Amino acid sequence: MTIEYDITAVGHAIVDVLAPSDDGFLSKHDLHKGSMTLIDTHRALSLSEAMADSEMASGGSAGNTISGAASFGAKCAYVGKVAHDGLGEFFSKDLKKMGVEFRTPVLHDDPTPTGRCLINVTPDGQRTMATFLGAAALISPKDLDEEIIKASQITYLEGYLFDTPSGRETFAKAAQVARSSGRKTAITLSDGFVVNRWRDDLLAFIDRHIDLVFANETELLALFQTDDFFKALRYLRGKTELAFVTRGAEGSVVAKLDDIHTIAASPVDKVVDTTGAGDQYAAGVLFGLTQGLHVTVCGQLGSLAAAEVIGHYGPRSQVSLKALATEKGLI
Repeated sequence: MTIEYDITAVGHAIVDVLAPSDDGFLSKHDLHKGSMTLIDTHRALSLSEAMADSEMASGGSAGNTISGAASFGAKCAYVGKVAHDGLGEFFSKDLKKMGVEFRTPVLHDDPTPTGRCLINVTPDGQRTMATFLGAAALISPKDLDEEIIKASQITYLEGYLFDTPSGRETFAKAAQVARSSGRKTAITLSDGFVVNRWRDDLLAFIDRHIDLVFANETELLALFQTDDFFKALRYLRGKTELAFVTRGAEGSVVAKLDDIHTIAASPVDKVVDTTGAGDQYAAGVLFGLTQGLHVTVCGQLGSLAAAEVIGHYGPRSQVSLKALATEKGLI
C-alpha cells in the first residue's frame, strides 16, 4: 500500500487548560509536583474554579506530538475521541487547522464530555497535571481507521492509554495493523506513574509490538526498577530497535542495539513552562526518521523543538518548526 502519511498518532484527545501556580497551591490541592494525576468530574470542576486565570489549547501528549510533526512539514493523522460539545469542536478545528487528518467518530448519545487536562505551571517551569479523561477514555479499536494506519510510515502510541482497558485494546489493534502492513510502531512511556502502574504489561507490549521507544530518564528507571541509568538503557536496547531517552538539561540519548549517541540539549534563554517538552522532542525525532535522516540529526531536531516549546507557556510551538530547523541547518 502506498505511504500517504508520515505519522499517525493514537492518544487521549484532551484540551489543555494552563495556569500559573506555586508550590503552596499544589500542596493545598494535594497535587504531586511534576506528575499527572487522573481526576473525576467533581474534582475537575472544583480545581478549575480554584486555578488562576488560564489559557486553553488542544492537547494531549500524542496530539501535541502530531502538531509538532506537522509544523516540521510532516503529513500527519490523529486518532482520539472527543464528545459532541464545545471543547470537542475546539479540539477538532485546532488539529485540522494545522493540517492534521482527524476523522475519529465523535462521541454521540453519551453525556460524557470532552476530556481536559488542568495544568498548573510553577515558576521553575515544572508542570503538574490533573487530567479528567472524559470522552478520551472511551476510545476503542472500532475508532481506528485501518486504512490510515496501513498508509502511515510510523504509528505512534501514547502510553497514557494504558490506563484504560479499551485503550490497551486499541493499542494492540493499531500495532497489529501497522506491523502486518510492514510499517513501524512507536510508543512513548508518557509518565513515571503510568510505568509504575503498568510495568509488566508495558514490557510485554514493547516486546511483542514496538519498534521505537520514547521515554524520559524517570520513566526508563521505573521501567526496569533501577537507579542505574546506563543499566536501564542497556536493558531497553535489548528490547527495541531504537530508543530515545530525554534527560532534561543533559540532553538526550539515542540508543540502538549496537550503538549509543548523546545529543546535547538546545540552548534556551529561560525555561518558562516544560509542558509539551517531551512531546515536541518526539515530534522532531519522528519527523527526522520519516525523512530518512541520521538518528543524531533526528535527536537534534527533537532537542530544537523541545527548546522552543519550554521558552513559552503552552505545549505547542509558536513558530514554524520547519523554518526553525532550516535556519539551524538541520533540514
